[in-house]
Amino acid sequence: MIQSMTGFGKSTLLLTQKKITFEIKSLNSKTLDLNTRIPQAYREKELQIRKQIADTLERGKIDLTLTIENTSDKNSTIINADIVKGYINQMLQIIPNADTTELLKMAVRMPDALVIPSEEIQEEEYKQIENIIQQALAELKQFRIQEGKNLQKDFELRIENIKKLLVEIEKLDPERLLSVRERLEKSVAEIAERVDENRFEQELIFYFEKLDITEEKVRLSNHLNYFLETLNEPQSNGRKLGFIAQEMGREINTLGSKASHAGMQQIVVLMKNELEKIKEQVLNIL
Repeated sequence: MIQSMTGFGKSTLLLTQKKITFEIKSLNSKTLDLNTRIPQAYREKELQIRKQIADTLERGKIDLTLTIENTSDKNSTIINADIVKGYINQMLQIIPNADTTELLKMAVRMPDALVIPSEEIQEEEYKQIENIIQQALAELKQFRIQEGKNLQKDFELRIENIKKLLVEIEKLDPERLLSVRERLEKSVAEIAERVDENRFEQELIFYFEKLDITEEKVRLSNHLNYFLETLNEPQSNGRKLGFIAQEMGREINTLGSKASHAGMQQIVVLMKNELEKIKEQVLNIL
């Protein structure tokens, strides 16, 4: 079952004096690209959080945000009285008759005037945080699975379209070879000098062998079936699907170069269009 690398998860923890919210979103990436926004008080746990996410999500451009909201009646911010007084005294030396109320308003905006007491994370609290992280990751994974189902339907439609186009190519193949033979015979007939019939037949056979597309049709059909089989494997494997899509592209390109038939070349263009859509979506598969 394939999974998309696009996903979103969110979970909230309500404690006595705070509300902790964990949000995580992911987009496609060749590797695990993890960006974190974590409050300073929880920085000591960042490595553990990163490992928890890496073990679960494997790959993708991951953005996570951990926010803390104070729900207590008490204000967690403390005025650094000594610093504020120092600022006011300095400003009074510059402007002795200044309004102290206005100076106070200015002083509390100065660096270090307000401080947030540092707090140590209790182990029990962190265990609860680990739980909400896991809940958000589970929600994100479910999002990925659902997106993967939608992508699989699109892939199956594109593959079926290419299969139908391949059938159209097979129908045109006899007409194509007959057209090539007629063109060659007409060209030979216009040559004034006598042509060795046996030599002509040998050259014709050699030319037809170069134009033969049987192997390409068989290989492309096999690649299409292999792509569908890979879609239904238990483990999502976007890289493998990408490799198969590349092989499909090689066979389609060879069909186009060997076609020598306007109708067949038009069908090849339609095949390439379907394959291009597949390649774009494969980049978003885990």
